[in-house]
Amino acid sequence: MSLDRKSELDCYRARKGEFRVVDVPSLTYLAVDGRGDPNTSPAYAEALGALYPVAYTLRFAGKALGHDEVVMPLEALWWSDDMATFTTSRDKSRWSWTAMILAPTWVDDSALADAVAAVTRKKDRPVGLERVTLRTLHEGPCMQTLHVGPYDDEGPVLTRMHDHEIPAAGLRMTGHHHEIYLGDPRRTAPERLRTILRQPVERGPRTTGCTA
Repeated sequence: MSLDRKSELDCYRARKGEFRVVDVPSLTYLAVDGRGDPNTSPAYAEALGALYPVAYTLRFAGKALGHDEVVMPLEALWWSDDMATFTTSRDKSRWSWTAMILAPTWVDDSALADAVAAVTRKKDRPVGLERVTLRTLHEGPCMQTLHVGPYDDEGPVLTRMHDHEIPAAGLRMTGHHHEIYLGDPRRTAPERLRTILRQPVERGPRTTGCTA
């Protein structure tokens, strides 16, 4: 049986309408940084075009070594100088981001370098392979919920999380807004897309502005 870490990690479980605080362990990702509207930015398309070939190359390399792990879903961190760009104005041109895929448990810098080299040798070499790095993220306590529907309809859910659910729980926002894309937009109708919306938090009064 292939190892599917979504079934093992509680932080990959969420329900629509339920705002739950989870403790996210330190996790290591394949990651690419960028800035701009993900719908129009060439950098975002290039990031995904580099992440997926490396992730699948690592999967096949892992199987040969006895580590059979499924490729995890695409994730992204998002941030801006003005958090209203996520909730009310939705000005994606002002967003910074890190596109990520959870790395297999056995992968280290050497394995990543081998995978990037293998993809580089392919005839249809993706752009931006040199931007793929291994990144360990320490999120800790986070509030999260499941959004079902188009990505552009997330605003009201985020407003409720930021302005009501988090302060009502005696928490404040820290870290970057985090999304986990459980549906493939190329194969799933927009109204059926499933996205985990996650916000790192800590005890204390709510703060406003960009999370850091």
